[in-house]
Amino acid sequence: MKEYEAQVGVIAAGPSGLAAAVQAAQLGASVVVLEKTSTVGGAANMGMGPLGIGTLYQKRQMIEISVEKAFNMFMDYTHYNVDARLVKRYFSQSGETIQWLEDMGVEFEGAFRYFPQSEATWHIVKTDTGIGPRAASFMNRAMYEKALELGVTFLLEHSAKKIIKEHGKVMGIIGTSPDGQEVRVDCKTAIICTGGAGANKDMIKELTGLEHGKDVFSFAIPGLMGDGLRMAWEAGADQTQMRIEMASDLGGGEPTTGGVTNIMKQPNLLVNSFGKRIMNEDYMQNTTYLSNVANHQKGKVCFSIVDSSIVNYYISHGVDVTSLVTPNPDVSDFYEGIQMLKKNGSKHYFIADTIEELAQIAGIDVGNLKETIDNYNYFCDSRDLEFFKDPKYLRPLFKAPYYAAAIHPGGYGTVGGIRINENCEACDKEYMPVPGLYCAGADSCNIYDDSYMFLLPGNSMGYAVNTGRIAALSAVEYIKEEGKK
Repeated sequence: MKEYEAQVGVIAAGPSGLAAAVQAAQLGASVVVLEKTSTVGGAANMGMGPLGIGTLYQKRQMIEISVEKAFNMFMDYTHYNVDARLVKRYFSQSGETIQWLEDMGVEFEGAFRYFPQSEATWHIVKTDTGIGPRAASFMNRAMYEKALELGVTFLLEHSAKKIIKEHGKVMGIIGTSPDGQEVRVDCKTAIICTGGAGANKDMIKELTGLEHGKDVFSFAIPGLMGDGLRMAWEAGADQTQMRIEMASDLGGGEPTTGGVTNIMKQPNLLVNSFGKRIMNEDYMQNTTYLSNVANHQKGKVCFSIVDSSIVNYYISHGVDVTSLVTPNPDVSDFYEGIQMLKKNGSKHYFIADTIEELAQIAGIDVGNLKETIDNYNYFCDSRDLEFFKDPKYLRPLFKAPYYAAAIHPGGYGTVGGIRINENCEACDKEYMPVPGLYCAGADSCNIYDDSYMFLLPGNSMGYAVNTGRIAALSAVEYIKEEGKK
C-alpha cells in the first residue's frame, strides 16, 4: 500500500475541493487531494461563474444588492426551512471570495442576472471566447494552478473509498490508485467535496422517489455516484434529505437548434396533459418554477404551444425573453430545427395542422385544449383573467401549423445528504461535529429546501466555492486546536 501524509485530505477536485485545497494551503497546511477522474473542475467546468454579493462589480454597475437584502430574500424564499447561520456566513463571505479568486488570476465579465426577474449576483468568468458555457473552467484552472504553486499534492485517477477513524476522530482516507492498488492518506482532517449523486440512478430512485429518464431529466455527469455521501454516512455523519437541484428540461434532452429551444422557452401558452393552463407563463423564465410545475402534473409533463404566427413574429423581431444561457434573440433556424426533429422521430416535439391533431399526437385532452385556446385567445384581446399574465406576452394561436414541446422536471444533479453546520463540519444525529470531518459543495447543500434559488443566480457554484473555503478554515483551526492537546 502506498502511503501519503498531510494535515488536510480533500476528496474530489471540483470547485469546492479546489477552493478547500487552496485555502488550506494558504493557511500553511499540507494538503493531498484525491480525484477519481483525470481532470479537475468536475461538473462546474460546464458552468459560467459563482454568486457574489457586495462586490466591486456590482458597485460599479450601480446594482443595489446587499447581504441583508439577499439574506432576507433567501430566507423568505425557503420559509426558514434552512440553516440561517450557514446562509448568512456564505453570503457575507461571497463578495470577498470574488476578490480572492481575482487575486489568483481569475477575471470576471461583471455581475449579471440569469433572467430578467433575477438579481445581478452571477459573476461570469472572463474567457478568451466571450460569455458562454464552460467559462468557469478558467476559474477552476486558476485554482488548480494556485494549489500546485502552494505545494498541494493531487492524486488524479485516485478514488477515495473510506474515511479512517480512530477513537472517534478522522485519521486518514483509504483510496484506490489507477492500477487498482490501495493507497492511504494519513490526515487528521478530511473534506468531502464529491458533488452529489447525479449519475447514480439507483440512489436517485431510492432517496428521491424519482426515476431518471422518466420522471426527471437531470444532468448525469459521469462519476457523480454519491461516493462522498456513502463515506460520510459510514463515518458517522447524519443523513439529510437528498434532492434534485431542479431546473426544467425541454424536449427530453433531444438535440436541436437554438431557435427551437429559445422559442419553446418563451412565455406562451403552457398546458398539462388535461389541456388546461397550469401557471402564469411569465414565470416560465425561472426554470426552477417551471420544473416544479411540471413535477406536479400527470405524467410529470407539460407542453409549451405556439403557432406559425408566433414563430414568424419571433423570426422577424426576435424573442421576448433572453437569458445568459439563451442570449441570442435570433431564432431564424426554428423551421429547420423543428423539421429535423420530426424527421428523426422526436418523442418530445410535435407539429400538426390542426389543434385536434396536435392534441392527439402529444397526448393532450382535445376538448379541454380547444376550450383553453378559445379562452386564451379571448384573453389576448382583453386581459388574462385566469393567471394574470403580462399583456405583452399574450399572443393568440390561430395559424397552422401548430407546434408543441414537452417540458419535464430536470436539474443539475443532486444536492444535500450530509448534515453540516455553519463551519461546514459534518455533524452526527445529535448535531455534534464528527471530529476532523468536513463537507462542502453539493454533498452538503441543504440550503434550498424544495426549490433552487434561481432569483440569486450563481448560487450552486457560489455555494461550492465558499463552503470549500469555510471547510478549509475550519479544518485548519481544528488542526491547531488538536496540536495544543
